[in-house]
Amino acid sequence: MEGRLLLIDDEPGLREAVQAYLEDSGFTVEVASNARDGWELLQQTSPDLVISDIMMPQVDGYQFLKQMREDERFQALPVVFLTARGMTSDRIQGYQAGCDAYLSKPFDPDELVAIVSNLLERRAAANRAAGDGDAPDIADMARQIAEIRALLTQRGAIAQTPSPVRIDFTPREQSVLELVAEGLMNKEIARRLETSVRNVEKYVSRLFSKTGTNSRTELVRYALEHGLTK
Repeated sequence: MEGRLLLIDDEPGLREAVQAYLEDSGFTVEVASNARDGWELLQQTSPDLVISDIMMPQVDGYQFLKQMREDERFQALPVVFLTARGMTSDRIQGYQAGCDAYLSKPFDPDELVAIVSNLLERRAAANRAAGDGDAPDIADMARQIAEIRALLTQRGAIAQTPSPVRIDFTPREQSVLELVAEGLMNKEIARRLETSVRNVEKYVSRLFSKTGTNSRTELVRYALEHGLTK
């Protein structure tokens, strides 16, 4: 599995060891010793995935991730947290902040490689599924979604009460989800939301990642079953 990674960690020994191991595994790795330098590299190199320590001086990993998720360019970019803090509450805070995986130090480097490979494969699959070229036309997508709605209604599966599944979508992600559920393709969603198709693709990819789905029809089914959209 190939990919360009950005590694941010203020511990020189760990940073160099992890960089060497990832590069031996076939990845291209850019490194930064703090979040501020990491932000500059993030904009310059456009990595496929970010690996970041949490406990760093000045700007910590949570603040760095918040900055990423507030920027449309990086909202769908996978992030793996590396940290010495392994408490459940810390993990929950990491996931609520928007990280995709959380690995406590010390860790097995093979596990990190497996996590990175899995996230990159999922992102590639999501991007393929999100692209208009492989997607059905609007009429066909609308038909499929209508069939899903009808089937779930027959089964009484569409939630009538607040969903037991809580996913922290951003307002823009929720807007994209609602439009996908209407059967709209990325170009039409981009026009509706006055943004670029590329940004819509990132939002859809992020929705796939957050819901664990791999296609638009799976996403809509999941959203309807769990009351995440109407």
